[in-house]
Order: sequence, then C-alpha cells, then structure tokens
Amino acid sequence: MTDRRDDDFRVRSSAPKNRGKGQGQSFVSKVLKQAGKASSGKSAVRRPGTGGSGHRPGSRLGRGHTATRFAGATLTPMSRRVIIKTLLVNQRNASPQSLAKHLRYIERDGAGRDGEPGRAYGPQTDEADLDAFKERAADDRHHFRFIVSPEDGAELGDLRTYTRHLVNRMEADLGTRLDWVAVDHWNTDNPHTHLIVRGRDDTSKDLIIAGDYIADGFRHRAAELATEWLGPRTELEIRQTLTREVDQERWTSLDRTLKREAGEDGRVRTERFNEPRLQRQRLLLIGRLQRLQRLGLADEAQPGTWAVHADAEKTLRALGERGDIIRTMQRAMNGQPRELAVFEPGQNVDGSGRTIIGRVAAKGLAEELHDRGYLVIDGVDGKAHYVALSARDELANYPSGAVVEVRGSAEVRAADKNIATLASDGLYRTDHHLAIEQVQAKPNRDPQEVVAAHIRRLEALRRAGIVERVAEGLWKVPDDLAERGREYDIQRLGGVAVEMKSHLPIERQARVIGVTWLDQQLIGGGNGLGDLGFGAEVKVALRERADFLVEQGLAERRGQRVILARNLLATLRGRDMAKAAQDIAAKTGLEHRPLGEGQRVAGIYRRSVMLASGRYAVLDDGLGFSLVPWRPVIEQRLGQQLAAMVRGGDVSWEIGRQHGPIVG
Repeated sequence: MTDRRDDDFRVRSSAPKNRGKGQGQSFVSKVLKQAGKASSGKSAVRRPGTGGSGHRPGSRLGRGHTATRFAGATLTPMSRRVIIKTLLVNQRNASPQSLAKHLRYIERDGAGRDGEPGRAYGPQTDEADLDAFKERAADDRHHFRFIVSPEDGAELGDLRTYTRHLVNRMEADLGTRLDWVAVDHWNTDNPHTHLIVRGRDDTSKDLIIAGDYIADGFRHRAAELATEWLGPRTELEIRQTLTREVDQERWTSLDRTLKREAGEDGRVRTERFNEPRLQRQRLLLIGRLQRLQRLGLADEAQPGTWAVHADAEKTLRALGERGDIIRTMQRAMNGQPRELAVFEPGQNVDGSGRTIIGRVAAKGLAEELHDRGYLVIDGVDGKAHYVALSARDELANYPSGAVVEVRGSAEVRAADKNIATLASDGLYRTDHHLAIEQVQAKPNRDPQEVVAAHIRRLEALRRAGIVERVAEGLWKVPDDLAERGREYDIQRLGGVAVEMKSHLPIERQARVIGVTWLDQQLIGGGNGLGDLGFGAEVKVALRERADFLVEQGLAERRGQRVILARNLLATLRGRDMAKAAQDIAAKTGLEHRPLGEGQRVAGIYRRSVMLASGRYAVLDDGLGFSLVPWRPVIEQRLGQQLAAMVRGGDVSWEIGRQHGPIVG
C-alpha cells in the first residue's frame, strides 16, 4: 500500500515561472529546496530524475513504468499537490464480500457535497450500477482501491469531472481502457474521491500496474491536472502553509528538513542558515524546534545546536492521528463541552474494569481503504468515547441513536472464569451450575438466565474447537479455558467487542411495549449515570418509562419509589411478541405457533423481525409460523430449513435434519 500524507512531499527547487533572468531565487523556493532534502522517497510533487534511492524492486514490472519517467515533467515547486492512497486487494485471499462491503461503505449516507447520499459514477454515467460492477469483477484476481485527495479539492469544485479526466490520463499511460467506478466524499475536511478499478485490462487479462507508476506516476498526473485547473500555487499560499506548520502537532515538512539536516551525531546546527538569504527559513526552523522542545521532543544542547529525539517522528504522527480523532468527536458532540476519551483496543476503558455504555452519536470510516469503522459513543458517564472497530464489524449493525456496550476483548471473560472454576475433572455441568446459582441467588438476577448466558458462550467456543459438548448439559472444557477464550476473542473481535443493547433510541424506549434497555436500568437502579449528555437524558427517560409502566398496570408508585410488577420482563416480552405475531398472521394468513419451554419447532427461515424486545427469526412450516430468538449465525441460512429449541431462555438451532445445534 502507498500512503501519501499531505506533508509527505519532495520538491526540486527551481526559479518560478514568469521571472526575469536577473532575478534571484525567491524566499519560498529556498525554503522548498531545504524542505525537499528531508524526503527520502515519499513525494507529492517530485519530478522524475531528482534523486532518491532508485527503482524499487518490481517497479519496472507492469504497465505504466515508461510513462512514469515523463509524468510530472511540468511540475514545479509551485504546482498543486495531490495525495494518493492505494491498496491492491487480492480477491482470492479477501472475504467474498470484501468488494461489496467497500462499495457499500463509500456510497454511505452523507457523503455528498450537500449532505445527500454519496452516488457512484463511472466513465459515462452519473448513476453507476454497482451490482453490475460487482458481477463483472466477481472472478477477477484483484482490484485496486485509490483515494484521490487534491490539496485544494474544495476549490476544484467538480471532482467528478476531475476524476474522469484523471482516469483518461491514467488509461493513456497504461495503454488500456479501465473498468472503474468512483464516489466523491465531501463530508470531511478534505474533499476526496474513492476510485475502484477492476484488475482486468481491456483484453480481459490481469491488469498489472508498475510499482513506480502507483507510487509516483499516478500522483504526478493528478498534480498536473490540478495545477492546470487552478493554476500554480502562489508564494503567499506556500509561505502560509509553512508558517502554519511551525505549531502543528503532527509530522510536517519542516520536521523532514530538520531530519535531513541532522549531522552524523544527530544534532541540527542552525548556524548553516545564518546567511541573509536564508534568514526567513532559519526563523521557521527555529520556531519549529522551539515547538518540539515544548512538546518534549527536542532539546537545545548549546546555543544554535539542537537534538531532536529519536522517537519524534513516531510521536508526531500519533499526535496527528489523535488530533483527527478529537476533531471527529467534537463534531459528533456538536461543540457541546464534554470530556473526550479514546478507547484503546485490548484494554478496558480506564483500567478499572468498567465498560462503555452509551448512545451511538456518530459513525464512519477510520481507515477508508481497509473498511475499518469507528463509533463515537455518548456515554452514560457523561463522556464522549471514540471506539475503533475491527474490519469485521459492519457499521450498519449500529444505527445512530442505538444503545450499545463496548468492552475490551483482550480481557478474560467472567463467564470463562466461572466455567473453569465450576468444572470438575474437565467437565462442566449446567445442572450443577444452576443449583449453585439458585442457592446464591441475588435480587433481579434470574439463575436460569445466568446459566443460559454461559451456555451461549460455550456454544461459541465449541464452534471454535475449544470445548466439546459431550451430552445435553455436559461440556468438556480444557484447563486453560480462560486464556484460550481470551485469545479467541482477540482473534475474532480485533481487540474490541460491541454489544447491541437496544436498536431503539431512548426516546422511543420510554413508551413502547416490549423489553427495553430502560427496563433493565429500572431493575438495576439506574446506577452510574452522569449529569451530562446521554447520562442526563437517560435519567429523564427513566422517569418517563416508569410513568408509562404505571399507566400499563406494570408498576405502582409508593411515594418516591416505583415498585415494578413481578415477571415484568416476561410480561413485556410476551405482549411485544403477541402484537408482532398478530401482524404477521394478518399479512400471511398463517397461524402463530407460540414456542414453549423445551419445545422443538422446525420450518423455513423466511425473515427476521426487529422488535423492542430484540430480533426474532420467522420460521414457516407451511401452515403456521413461530418467532424464535435470532442469532447472527443463521442469517446465512435465509430460505433454508431450520429447527430450533428454547430451553432456559437459551436457543439452539439445527440445520435441516442434521443433529446437533449450530448456535446457542
């Protein structure tokens, strides 16, 4: 992958155009000359033949190698800069849905210039058929993903036309027509275009693009085109850019100059910039060194001699990324004052073992090439939390306003510890566990629900080959179950686990028939709620929910206390399912077959329905239907014959006539 940041550039100093012969180099050109020395290979506007480490291995292989020698020949230090990010995806190694998922993400809502959904387009159409594109690309060995981000993208205005002209130049360089689709994104600080190119040329052979064209040639063409459209940058624009870099908390071109100018002892000596013609540059570099000193990344060993710390680049890049995250969170909070916290994958939020519970305030892509998403959670603790998801997580699973719980998957699960502790001679018995839970029963804690949660965990570990189900209610578990379970979670969840608590916003939860997250909070006493943001809103919603339950005869007030009815959750769930079943029966003409404890039902999995109490699968046996708690693993079995059995609040699924549950 080639990752070009906006400060990764290398330039060749030359006299600006339209200058008289007798005029010397401008201040900007001199600064750019020194900044250019700092780059050792990455470039946004580098001209061919201006140095570097030579050709990379494989750079001559594929189309575009010769064109790279000529691309960018007209570029100067005043040319416009364009950032190109590239990813080559081997479709045979990637997930079968990788391309479809990427196309779905880049066309997500809100990506258009005026807030409208992003729209895919192609060479000749403003409404590209993505399904047809996916079908054409289904058997390709690979495809290319590009992000094209002109430094002055907002001034270009028409990114669509710009992209078409750019691809035309790319086709001329590669000597083949390209099959591509693109989507423009205007919902970030830097407008940019996602360009997806099939891995086939116009003769249906594998499209192999030379490495140096991907690294340099394509970017040079993009810079040429942007400069033709907008004209070269002015000295004032460049000077303002360099001045802004002095105080930025990220890796900049000034830092590259300092890195390049460091002697064999690692020291930067500003005396070499004492000449009158370099005075402005000297002021910029000294200003940057002083900023690094305040950040603890540089020291003035003696007057005019500076030592920049070895980890300065790594630290500044991390600061830049964190700054992007903070700006994202501030936008999500609409400028409301809130303490900001970044979830660190593989760790608990604050080291105390707590988890994040809150509302999905915003979501998007943290790594657009790799389809890794993020959530901004407005927490019940009054803080805003940034959570980077694993590549396997679908953003569509977390609607805005939904209530979720986030925890670090690197922590050993309490369920795994319990199972290992209760196991005797490597065997865990559910009846033994249930008996213990009944003896040690706590208020508002259903022993059967506790055991059912452990069974669901065991089923997941069974599918991973970690445990074995010997018989009904009897499991063989390894001695190191807790550690193996932790490793399984890290591999599956990528360091973070997100659990949906309710797909309904709390405003709707307050007055809905069904089991809601607010009901769980009422039972638990509503502890841990902050006085800001979502925490404060939950307090209001809990009062509204209590009033609603009183109206429904499911609670009563005794002074300031609210006494909830016995079996409240079962009653709410029953009413919710009864209403849904009535609606389905009216539409289909099928009879509803309620599923009792320990009863087995079978039928074709037709669809799922989302109720306030959760998601349920509709099983159709031809004459009637049943509503069965849904599990993610059955979604790939849509339209197939399935069987299910509910026991102790837990559901086990079977495929067709096969024996043994596939999920618990």
